[in-house]
Amino acid sequence: MSDNALHDSFFALHHGLPRQGPGSDTTTRRLLALAGTLPEHPRVLDLGCGPGRSALLLAAEAGARVTAVDTHEPFLAELRETAAARGLDGSIRTLNADMGALPFPDGSFDLVWAESSVFVLGFDRALAAWRRLLAPGGTLVVTECVWTAEEPGPVARAFWEEHYRLRTVAGNAAAAVEAGYHVLGTFPQPDGDWDEYYVPLAAHADAADTAVPGMAEAVAGARTEIALRREHGSDYGYAGFVLRPADPRWTTRPERAGDVEAVHALVAAAFGSDAEAELVEALRSDAAWLPGLSYVAEAPDGTVAAHALITRCLVDGVPAAALAPVSVAPAYQRTGAGQAVVRAVLDAARLGGEELVLVLGHPEYYPRFGFVRASEYGIKPGFEVPDEAMMALVLDDSTPVPRGTLAYPAPFGV
Repeated sequence: MSDNALHDSFFALHHGLPRQGPGSDTTTRRLLALAGTLPEHPRVLDLGCGPGRSALLLAAEAGARVTAVDTHEPFLAELRETAAARGLDGSIRTLNADMGALPFPDGSFDLVWAESSVFVLGFDRALAAWRRLLAPGGTLVVTECVWTAEEPGPVARAFWEEHYRLRTVAGNAAAAVEAGYHVLGTFPQPDGDWDEYYVPLAAHADAADTAVPGMAEAVAGARTEIALRREHGSDYGYAGFVLRPADPRWTTRPERAGDVEAVHALVAAAFGSDAEAELVEALRSDAAWLPGLSYVAEAPDGTVAAHALITRCLVDGVPAAALAPVSVAPAYQRTGAGQAVVRAVLDAARLGGEELVLVLGHPEYYPRFGFVRASEYGIKPGFEVPDEAMMALVLDDSTPVPRGTLAYPAPFGV
């Protein structure tokens, strides 16, 4: 049997499926929401688009101008036909191209999208290769297979070690930060996303003519995958990652011992009094202090331009994290330094295993980081504040969010 016969049979088996990997319209919408505010008609690059389920949704619901890329021309033809039938042919153009050698200038897209296709290059290589395609403020969305068990069983481990290297969600998030991205959000995909792919695939396998050269092998491969998921699906799953390149103008890092005086002066200058600076000092010696979660952004001359602090708080007795204060030197306000240091300390909290961050702040500023009203999760402070000013950011969607009253550390005096 030739490699061409197996290749042709594989695609024949997959032709006509609604999607080519685990996913759902609900997951696409969830990932789109995590991407935050987009331009009115965002320029979207959908890589490994297959028959275009995501491209069609992004064009219809986000008003996107989508460039859909795949190497399998029949998928692209199917997408063009569907787009025309839905009146979206003016919003979607297709391109037969290798996602590892894309012909687009730097900064061409507001959103680079890859559902169930990043494995073609590998997570790390894809993040490195696709970053240049994003316009300033642009976002990369990928879904990837991940370990969901701390100790995967031998059968699942043997299968994936042979076919593709998996990491945990935390492992991929850490790799993204190391590659120069901020993590805007992660999303563990529900089991139903696998059904949307495997149920139709199983039906195709049952109906396939295994006398066709290569088809018996293609069917056997599909059934092996489906059986593995059925019997060992608790070991692995799919997850979405919403990423944004870090602002290259700012170097962010954990504070060092030598930064303490500079941070004090910065916080005092930012707030116009010593009160917030003294709060930071009091938190340094409090049990609420979380090592590694006091972050600074450096100005081009190496001085401290901005500072953000996360300390321990409690929600109905359950540990959570409080972001406060956030300070920017007067000379660097409205330059992006504050956003850079907030995103950096949130990344550090995520990688450190924090699951929930609370902030009392300006309701027009913090939603850009993904914060929403804490009351949406049943969380309220133990003192009177406007509902829209008390906000929450869930860093780990896989665990329940605690409900109840928020208790700040004693140095806050509330």
